[in-house]
Amino acid sequence: MQVHTRHTPAFGVARVSLAAGEAVQAVGDTMIASSFGVTEVTQSKGGMRGHGKGAPSVFTAPAEGGWVDLAPEGAGDVYPLELDGRTGWNVAKQAFLARPSTVRVDHAWQPLQALFGGDNGFLEHYSGTGPLVLACAGPVDAFKIESGELITIRPGFLLAYPDTVQTRLRAVDPSGPQSIRTGEGLALDFAGPGTVLVQARKSR
Repeated sequence: MQVHTRHTPAFGVARVSLAAGEAVQAVGDTMIASSFGVTEVTQSKGGMRGHGKGAPSVFTAPAEGGWVDLAPEGAGDVYPLELDGRTGWNVAKQAFLARPSTVRVDHAWQPLQALFGGDNGFLEHYSGTGPLVLACAGPVDAFKIESGELITIRPGFLLAYPDTVQTRLRAVDPSGPQSIRTGEGLALDFAGPGTVLVQARKSR
């Protein structure tokens, strides 16, 4: 699976090129167009409830291969995050757009469960190899954090960070409203080395 983007960063579209028989899972109702012969199967809604989106679709290429054009519901960028099979990534739930079968969602990943105190938080963990396509509310910025450096990011702007980065979740104002599910009233402190991806506009 290969991903090429266009119309970025304001109205990003991801063209997913598939080899013979290759498949990609994507958020439902995000397909603009596809080459002739690509089949679509709608999956059970259960796996996408955490995204607050419709049931996902799986697009499979015919024997001669094919392509699918995908666009997020709202304006913004699309960003192919390449997973190398060695390092997992923690990704904002609302950012998922598409993934190949070689990239998996680790629903019960222990470090995230510990971060959120066992509750379902605003992040999910991905691992494997291949491009994980993310939908972003704005252009993507990469903060490269050096060893010993600390930065703070608000959850609404966070896109993704690798397992190699140390993370702490805390309340901005302990007396104010807070939500593990949405990130309201919370902040994330990161310690390097590593790179944290953010979006230049807050998620809706």
